[in-house]
Amino acid sequence: MMSKEMRERARARLKGYCRVCPQCDGRSCAGEVPGMGGLLTGSSFRNNVEALAMYHINMRTIHQVDKPDITLKVFGRTFKTPVFIAPLTGASYNMGGELTEAEMVAGLVEGATLAGSCAFTGDGAETEIYSAGLSAIEKYRNGIAIIKPRSMEMVAERIRQAEKSGTLAVGIDLDGAGLVTMTQKGHPVGPKSFYQLRELIGMTGLPFILKGIMTAQEAEMAVDMGAAAIVVSNHGGRVLDATPGVAEVLPEIVERVKGEIFVFADGGIRSGIDVLKMLALGADAVLIGRPAVRAVFGGGSEGVRRLVEEISAQLVHGMIMTGCVNLKAVDYHVIY
Repeated sequence: MMSKEMRERARARLKGYCRVCPQCDGRSCAGEVPGMGGLLTGSSFRNNVEALAMYHINMRTIHQVDKPDITLKVFGRTFKTPVFIAPLTGASYNMGGELTEAEMVAGLVEGATLAGSCAFTGDGAETEIYSAGLSAIEKYRNGIAIIKPRSMEMVAERIRQAEKSGTLAVGIDLDGAGLVTMTQKGHPVGPKSFYQLRELIGMTGLPFILKGIMTAQEAEMAVDMGAAAIVVSNHGGRVLDATPGVAEVLPEIVERVKGEIFVFADGGIRSGIDVLKMLALGADAVLIGRPAVRAVFGGGSEGVRRLVEEISAQLVHGMIMTGCVNLKAVDYHVIY
C-alpha cells in the first residue's frame, strides 16, 4: 500500500520502535511497550489481526452495483469514507521522536481531512500531547478529541478545552486505564464508574464517545448513560494481555446495541477488505492505528491521505464484488 520510498523512510524514522513489517501482526514487536508492540506476550495485538483473518467473504456478482456509496454521516458532518484515524500519541517515547508530537498529529489530522475523513486525537503522558491535538483540530476544523481516564477534575478541564477547539465530538479512552507509561510519568489513570461517566457525559453538549468497550454488558451501559458512540477496542493490545480480538467480540456487542448507539471498530485493520469485514460484523465505521503511524512517518499528511484513500478504494471494490450498494447494505450476508 505504501510506496517503497515511503516505507523505507518510515522504517528509518521509526528504527528501534517499529520494524515496518510487511505484515503488521505483532509477532516481531511482542512486549515492546513503550514502542509499537503489544503488552507482554503480544497476544491481544495478534488476536486482533487473527480474528479478522478467520472471517471469509461471500463473493456475489449477479447484481447491478457498480458504484457503491461509502459516504458516512455522523456527528453532524458527512464524510467520504467510514475509515477514520485512531488517536495515536507518544511520538517521542513510542515512535522515537523523529517527528515531534505536533508534527505527527498535524500530519494525521490534515491527511485524514484531505481524504474526506477524520482523525481522532489523543492525550498522553506529556502535557503537549493533548494540546497538540486540539491545535490541529482547530487549524483544520476537523477532528475528535479523546481524553485519558484521568481524575474527574482533569477530564472535566480537558472537555472544556476541547469545546473551545471546535472538536466534532469528545470522548474518553477507557482502555487507557491500563497504560503503564501514563502512571510512570506522573499522570495516573484508572477505571471510571457508571456514575462518573454519566457525570462527564452531562458536562458537555458535544457527542460523547466511550473508547475501549469489549463486552456487550458495557456497551449496554454506554447506551444507558447517554453516550453517542462507542469504540470497540482493546487499545491495540497495549493494555491487557490475552484479550480476544475486536472482531471476535463485535458481533455480540452489535446484537445488543445496534441502532441505539454509533459503533466504531478499532483493532487489526490493515486493508479495505478488513474494513468490509468489520462493517459486515456490525460496525458503523472503523479506526486505523499502526498503519497510520507508518504513513505519517513515511509520507507526512500526504502519506496519511494516500493510506485512507487506498483503503477506501479497496472497500469500494469489495462492495462491488459482494453486491453492496451503500454502507447500510453491508451486513452479515457478506460473511461466509
